[in-house]
Amino acid sequence: MSKVWFVGAGPGDPELLTLKAQRLISEADAILYAGSLVSEAAMTWAKESCAIQDSKGMTLEQICDWLISKAKGNANVLRLQTGDPGLYGALIEMIQPLDKAGIEVAVVPGVTSAMASAAAAAETLTLPEVTQTVIFSRVEGRTPMPEGESLDELAAHHCTLCLYLSITLLKKIQTSLVAAGWSNQSPILVVYKASWPGEEQIIRGTVENIRDKCKQAGINSQAMIIASPTIGSRDWPELKKSKLYDANFTHRFRKAEKT
Repeated sequence: MSKVWFVGAGPGDPELLTLKAQRLISEADAILYAGSLVSEAAMTWAKESCAIQDSKGMTLEQICDWLISKAKGNANVLRLQTGDPGLYGALIEMIQPLDKAGIEVAVVPGVTSAMASAAAAAETLTLPEVTQTVIFSRVEGRTPMPEGESLDELAAHHCTLCLYLSITLLKKIQTSLVAAGWSNQSPILVVYKASWPGEEQIIRGTVENIRDKCKQAGINSQAMIIASPTIGSRDWPELKKSKLYDANFTHRFRKAEKT
């Protein structure tokens, strides 16, 4: 019986696959990929004899049955998921049936869209004395949020918020941010299909106008929303610099310069 690999395909650009992910794709006998989110270009490295199946129309049970049947046939099986498997990837839901079937599993991380979106816009998610905290979350829709994790509560920290699966809930995001004390003029970044060649769109706005801007751009899916006090810092006239590179700061690789 073979092992089933859960592999992060990254945000979209096949060049952002890890080297390990590329190798595993090239060695796989069977690949089940999330076609609604993973670019088919990621299959470039698959061998001709590889059985490739798109899972976008499949239920959880069908996905697990497919993986189990291929693994029991001694195939080298790979489940290719968008971003990182451990973040909104239904990972444990798929692993539990494999555990029950006695099939070994392994997970390979991938680049998540929050990082790809910040990179696309040349923004930083943290900045000295501005914010040192990043929250990955989503807004309550059909799937409820656990107690204490409403956007109102998370936004009260005034740190960086990376909101997944929430582009259709921008009105609710605006209301929650304002309720948490964010200004209507606080900057918001939305990136559609971050890193996808020829498809990526970057929308910059404020709490007040980001919903209208996204409507005008026709963005209603596959978008990362970043609300952060760091957005736009590239244009700030003054920054608090990192101590790590400060000439007056001593660390184990360098002594502070005498002034």
